[in-house]
Amino acid sequence: MKLLNKGLAALTVAAALSGCASIGKGVAEAFLEKQQAADTRLCEIWGKPINGLAPYLDNQHGKMKVLMIHGVGNHLPGYSTEFVEKLARELDLPVMASRYKNIGLTDRFNQGKNLGNLRISRLLSKDQHRELLFYELAWSAITAKQKDVLAYDNSGEYSFRRAEVNDLMKKFSNDTGPDPIIYLGESREDILVSFAQAFCWMTKSNWDKLPDDATQACSFNDDSDISNLVNDHYAFVSHSLGSRITIDGMQRIASFINNRDADFRDAVKLKEIPIYMLSNQLPMLQLGLKLPEVSNQQAAYCRPEGAKYAGRILTKMSLVAFSDPNDLLSYAIPHGFVDKYLDSRLCIDVTNININVAKIFDAFGLGKLANPLDAHVGYDKDDRVVALIAKGLGNNNTSKIVKERCRWVETID
Repeated sequence: MKLLNKGLAALTVAAALSGCASIGKGVAEAFLEKQQAADTRLCEIWGKPINGLAPYLDNQHGKMKVLMIHGVGNHLPGYSTEFVEKLARELDLPVMASRYKNIGLTDRFNQGKNLGNLRISRLLSKDQHRELLFYELAWSAITAKQKDVLAYDNSGEYSFRRAEVNDLMKKFSNDTGPDPIIYLGESREDILVSFAQAFCWMTKSNWDKLPDDATQACSFNDDSDISNLVNDHYAFVSHSLGSRITIDGMQRIASFINNRDADFRDAVKLKEIPIYMLSNQLPMLQLGLKLPEVSNQQAAYCRPEGAKYAGRILTKMSLVAFSDPNDLLSYAIPHGFVDKYLDSRLCIDVTNININVAKIFDAFGLGKLANPLDAHVGYDKDDRVVALIAKGLGNNNTSKIVKERCRWVETID
């Protein structure tokens, strides 16, 4: 948008210099008015109905808990604030706890490790009968130190030699590009432990019992009380690499859940957990990874009549994949991908959402363009995305903006 505005300014100046200032101004104003006309950005959905978060806020026995997992780049605690506030408005939760709770994450077996931060917000309805606990995982502290090797390239010694826009792009690349590479290396285990710690705190404690401003490890083995796990509802919101971390993290958790007692295992197997994946990158991030231990066996594990139904990890994991066609790092989930590349025991189903979160402009008749950076980072600011996560699709709660602005093709088995 800034580049377009500069282009418009240059056009107006050129017209003025030729004695046609009024014409140049008129052309520029007409151009802007055209770009700011009715929003016709794409929103196409293929999949089954989506419940969203709203139906689970009235749970009298448990809580609705949401964990957000960021993608590449450095993220400080509080990065999800705009999304949380939009979500609260959409769900009509105008009351918030006066302060956040922060837990420094660490490894149970090496408590000197810094595995990031978990920030928890408590959102309530006006009568305080409906409640949402929002957990924000910031794991980028794990990779930050390794990216120091590129810090010299951001210094004035090198950056001043670049054009202004190119310098901004290079700094963005230096911040985000290394993370997928680091994830495939030695830090992968620490990142997955960070996710497991966040999920553990979700399942173990409600608001009053959560630690605050403390670095503390959580253990699934601390006690035998599984009432939260039985009664609470869970959902994940992930961005780019965060989706891969979530899938891998749940598979890792499953590997040691089998060492727990039968009541704990059975409680996990009964859960249905959706993942709302923003800027989905699962196909790209699958490159170079081994196939899962169990694949192409979804019918056996996920249908009640299946021979291996008792061996499932979850009853269902719904992947709701948001992809902007102009996001250079985002992909839809193709047919057959889940069966071949994702663990059958997760019982995954897929809804693909093809949505323009970045505005598309006519570049002076040279063609249409959208800022690919906006297309990559704009999902959690888009009202349609927030409405789909909050209230779903194909139910009585579906938001007006989704009904009016999105085209839905329902799929059946």
